[in-house]
Amino acid sequence: EPLGPRYRLRGNKMWISAGEHELTENIIHLVLAKIPGADGKTQPGTRGISLFIVPKKLVDAQGALTGARNDVALAGLNHKLGYRGTTNTLLNFGEGRFPVAAAGGQSGAVGYLVGKPGEGLRCMFHMMNEARIGVGLGAVMLGYAGYEASLDYARQRPQGRSIRPEGKDAAAPQIPIIQHADVRRMLLAQKSYVEGGLALELYCARLVDDLHTADDAAAAEAGRLLEVLTPIAKSWPSEWCLEANSLAIQVHGGYGYTRDFQVEQHWRDNRLNMIHEGTHGIQALDLLGRKVVMDGGAGLKLLAGRISATTQRAGHVPGLAEPADALASALQRLGAATKAAWVTGVPEEALANATPYLQAFGHVVLAWVW
Repeated sequence: EPLGPRYRLRGNKMWISAGEHELTENIIHLVLAKIPGADGKTQPGTRGISLFIVPKKLVDAQGALTGARNDVALAGLNHKLGYRGTTNTLLNFGEGRFPVAAAGGQSGAVGYLVGKPGEGLRCMFHMMNEARIGVGLGAVMLGYAGYEASLDYARQRPQGRSIRPEGKDAAAPQIPIIQHADVRRMLLAQKSYVEGGLALELYCARLVDDLHTADDAAAAEAGRLLEVLTPIAKSWPSEWCLEANSLAIQVHGGYGYTRDFQVEQHWRDNRLNMIHEGTHGIQALDLLGRKVVMDGGAGLKLLAGRISATTQRAGHVPGLAEPADALASALQRLGAATKAAWVTGVPEEALANATPYLQAFGHVVLAWVW
């Protein structure tokens, strides 16, 4: 086969963004599926999963449309909280709605193997690890949009009057709400979340570049750091830039809860980022269950070394010694928490604390970035 080994796929796939639409002449699906052995059985576990390209419409050896439809059918639409600008679908493969003729009476959607049999997850994670950095960046940008909107609103919205030691002057003109301490608190919290999150994503993007362009030693270090930081890069902005969006709604008051302003949509859209491309809990299990203990904790030691180097340099800068000491103390507590989580050696006991550990780990990383 000029396009690679050709298979027939039967089954379904859920939560597919833009899985069916009329905006392009063809849609190409990446599908994980298992290939049965000679006995007709599939290999249990993830090692039996392979990756396939399944087009909606069939193409020839040059990639041109043949005019034939592949057996990929829309089974239903998911009606979402946010991201309503694109469809989200359930697809059926090989159900027979659009049968593709074949010798021997084979049925199913036509798919082409990517890589080797059983390497599906390895191929997918090659894409997903960078996609998780992209999810974090998307969360940052939605948080940033809410911050900019609430900052602009707070500068223009008059409400209340200044409170002086002698009390309020009811005859004085109203002041913009940005002059109220609690509103400034919310704006500064948003600012810290989104700017810190952006710095983290840019740092991780630089590490991805180093994987491809740096010398061997630097590329190896970048890979180790990415192993540890990718769960943080995906999860921390997804949680705290969502909180920034919540604060943006709060700054707008009742208007923030209406569709008169976009901040409600920013929150709805951002709520997805704690879920897709690996939920918060999955990122936590990955971090505590794999990344901080793999290779004898080499990745965690490397990251801790970089954080310590930063605190030592910051200790000599006027105004930074106190936060540097606080960060050094937090790093020590994180190391102690890592050991405490695994002290019994029972995975179920360690991983019961995975999500709080992820949150604490992320705060230490963001304190370092700041």
